[in-house]
Formats: sequence, structure tokens, C-alpha cells
Amino acid sequence: MHRLAVLALTVVTLTTATMPASQAKPVGGTSCRVFPADNYWHADIRGLPVHARSRQWLSHMSTGVDLHPDFGSSYGDGPNYGIPVTVVAHSHPRVPVRFTYASESDRVRYPFGSDTRIEGGRNSGGDMHAIVVDRGACKLYETWATRVRDGHWKAGSGAVWSLGSDRLRPDGWTSADAAGLPILPGLLRWNEVRARRVDHAIRFTTDVTSRHHLWPARHDAGSKDSLRYPPMGARFRLKASFTPDNFSAGARAVVRAMKKYGLVLADNGSPWFFQGEQNRHWPDRLVADLKRIPATAFVAVDTSSLKVTDDSAATH
Repeated sequence: MHRLAVLALTVVTLTTATMPASQAKPVGGTSCRVFPADNYWHADIRGLPVHARSRQWLSHMSTGVDLHPDFGSSYGDGPNYGIPVTVVAHSHPRVPVRFTYASESDRVRYPFGSDTRIEGGRNSGGDMHAIVVDRGACKLYETWATRVRDGHWKAGSGAVWSLGSDRLRPDGWTSADAAGLPILPGLLRWNEVRARRVDHAIRFTTDVTSRHHLWPARHDAGSKDSLRYPPMGARFRLKASFTPDNFSAGARAVVRAMKKYGLVLADNGSPWFFQGEQNRHWPDRLVADLKRIPATAFVAVDTSSLKVTDDSAATH
């Protein structure tokens, strides 16, 4: 799904949106935020204009389908769906990681170990993302295609983020995502949905993308040169006219977030699959409700007016 195809001790659920963005904390008991309140992921896009290429992009995005929440129960068939998050102390041992795309990866020691949870499981063969938060340093470590054999760690690519900074990766660099963006801020999390307060955009995928990217994305992995296909970093807003009839309270909270913050195209994959954390508490009713949102209810928005500088995710 990523790139050229292209947690800890106990699962700790993030609580980003249980408070106003200026006070939000990513993990209970820490002082870390999932990026500053002025960060791109927290930007209100309700007033932004529709992008000039919205119709062109959507025409290549299988809009005849409904959205698919890529998280929830697997009904005993392997681990529950979603991307797991591991939270560790600053004293957690660090290990070297060998990267396939080393020139675009942060080659530092990562706080990985027996407690590190990997998407799909350690032998899944899927995207195998690992997301680890160092709660002492407020640092985020993310890898893609993560494997460990006899204590030796390997990954396709990896990135390290300061959760208190808006700084972006060098333009042209990947991350654990094809768009070169962090995964964590785009994950839907159970605690925020339970609190009915989601304060960020949500990461999603589509199958055919262009070989271009829009700020704040730093990288692309598409198959089309034409600008008529959606680029990495494209942001989509749920139309205000969409009515979540008979949706559960949690699903209505997600709908509000999709109208206010939208979806961010972050990787190649199944069309209109959007991601959440792996958490055994996701209600089946919520997941079923979210599957009733049609892709035709979205438009692409022009986010260029949000940008302060090219190398920062801070917004006006």
C-alpha cells in the first residue's frame, strides 16, 4: 500500500480531543500534544473554497462506494483491525533499525522492543506500521513494513517527529506514509469518539494517485503523471448538507469532524478506507454507521491559504 506499493506495556488509547485543542493530550498522564493547536491536522476547513480540480480528482476515486472504516472487530480472525499505538517511557531501550529507504528515513535508534505492537501482527505481511510515543520526550516514532528477527529490527522506512513542533520533513522524503506525513494525528481514536470530540483530520487512502504532492505532504508514490488524478496531501471535506440520519452519537461526532477537519489523502490503498487506532472497544454499531457515508458526499478543498511557510505545518 505504501511507497512503491507503498504498542506498550498495555494498549494506551489516545485522548487527543477530550479537551480543547490548546489543552489536548495524546496519552493519558502525559503533557504531550499531538502537534500544536495551529497544526495543519487541527485546521478548520469549513470555510475553504472547493479546489479547482475537485471534480477531476473525484472522477478517478471510485466515488460509487461508501466509506470504509479500516478499524474495529475482526470477530476472532486475528487481531482487531486498526493501527496500534505503543506508549513508552523515555527510559525505554533504543535499538538500531535497518531501512530499505535509508536515504529518506531518520536513522536514529528507535524505542522498540518486545512491547512494540505492529499493525496486523508481527507475521502479517501487510503494511505492518509501528507507532511508538515516547511520553517523556514527547517524540513520535513511526515505521512502515516493520519486522524483527532474532532481535534485529528492519523496516521499509521510518520517521521521527517532535509532537510539540510544526516542522515538516525535507521535501521529497517519505515517512511511514507515502505522503511523508505522520500517521498518528490522522488516526481516529476511541477515547475522542467516546468523548464526542474529534479535533483533527482523518487519514485515508485511494488506489490511483498522481506523482505529485500538495503541502504539507512531502512525498508521493503515484502511478499517474496527470494532475487530473489526486495527489498526496489532497484534503476532502464532507458536505455540510450530509445528514447522519439514525447514526449513533459516536458516529455523528465523526461526521462533524469530517465536515470541520476533513480527510487527508496519505497513502495508496483501497479507495475511501479511513484509518483508526486498534482498540477492542470500537462499537460494531459505530463502524456500521460509518460505512453508510457515501464518497459522493465529499469535495476536495483548496488548503493553500492555510500555509504559513513551505517547511512548516503551522497554519494561519
